[in-house]
Amino acid sequence: MANELILIVEDNEKNRKLVRDVLQFKGYQTLESESAEEGIRLAREKKPALILMDFHLPGMNGIEAFKVLRADPQTSSIPIVAVTASAMTEDRQKIIAAGFDGLQTKPINVKEFLEAVAQTLKKPRGTA
Repeated sequence: MANELILIVEDNEKNRKLVRDVLQFKGYQTLESESAEEGIRLAREKKPALILMDFHLPGMNGIEAFKVLRADPQTSSIPIVAVTASAMTEDRQKIIAAGFDGLQTKPINVKEFLEAVAQTLKKPRGTA
């Protein structure tokens, strides 16, 4: 596939750059945000094919942002994959229970990460 627009919501500059570089190398277009609030605005404005959402963000966290995006008819069908460095079972359970379309852990395994992105993009929009 490739060439799809992917929104990266990540407050850590190094993590954001790595994800951006990996995705762009594979031909994806990227948008970036350092906060959930800005990510929500960009999602509404640009309608990306996929959102990669960090779990721990300043201000609104990834789950709160996910709920806002799912409640908005403009963004409710955009797949959202949680990206977290948290190895804590409790955080993973929260992410799964919230209904994210996928979960990737940091540091990312580039091959697994790209496979997960491709698989998520292949699913028809609006399906989990």
